Amino acid sequence: MAKAGEGMERLLAVMRKLRAPDGCPWDIKQTHESLKSDLIEEAYEVIDAIESGDPSALEEELGDLLLQVVFHAQISAEAGEFDFDRVAEGISEKLIRRHPHVFGEVEVSNADEVLKNWDAIKKIEKQGEGEAPKSIVAGIPKHLPALQKAHQIQKRAARAGFDWDNIDDVFAKLHEEIDEVKEAISRNHEEDTRDELGDLLFSVVNVSRFLGHNPEELLNQNIKKFVRRFQLVEDQVHASGIEFKDFSPEELDNFWRRAKREE
Repeated sequence: MAKAGEGMERLLAVMRKLRAPDGCPWDIKQTHESLKSDLIEEAYEVIDAIESGDPSALEEELGDLLLQVVFHAQISAEAGEFDFDRVAEGISEKLIRRHPHVFGEVEVSNADEVLKNWDAIKKIEKQGEGEAPKSIVAGIPKHLPALQKAHQIQKRAARAGFDWDNIDDVFAKLHEEIDEVKEAISRNHEEDTRDELGDLLFSVVNVSRFLGHNPEELLNQNIKKFVRRFQLVEDQVHASGIEFKDFSPEELDNFWRRAKREE
């Protein structure tokens, strides 16, 4: 077994060689911009590996994701901006600074207090850097999937005290948004309908968030379930020898119900 740190040093050396003048033409031509989609793809593949429950798959995908961090750090090192050590030192210092209940004398009683302290320390850091105070909901990555972004915005607002008192209030708002969608449709007003549908989706996210669930994960789980059941419906249709379009909605619904029972 390699000593601690040896694997990281080897990876950094490999990346330096790949980017050297006599290295790999493909690696040499890459930029921060060209690697953006790879970074996103590798992050999602890590999530797939986590959900698969396969430790070996997770090990491999974490390596691929780490490669992206090393790749970007090497590009910046060549430009004289920063290197991997500065990235590692920076996040280490941030973790120590934002965990005074572990590395300092601050006491906390639960995870919620940890998050509140984190936000307060982060705000002080930004003010110390001379930045003007920012909105609590600013700084969320613009490329996050919309459901995840809505979830994060709502969580931040809730931590600041802008939240419903109980789940009944959350459902009341949800039903209000449903009624407003129906009303916009009845007026045949496309722009208002789009706007109200957006409000409705945001309210659905709020229900999920208030109950402690991540809507992005819930929807992905539901998509997988739908695909699995729909494929069972397709199997039944193909076994019948009749075209999909020739079945009535009632017959297809019966196939769907059978698929649910067979799961």
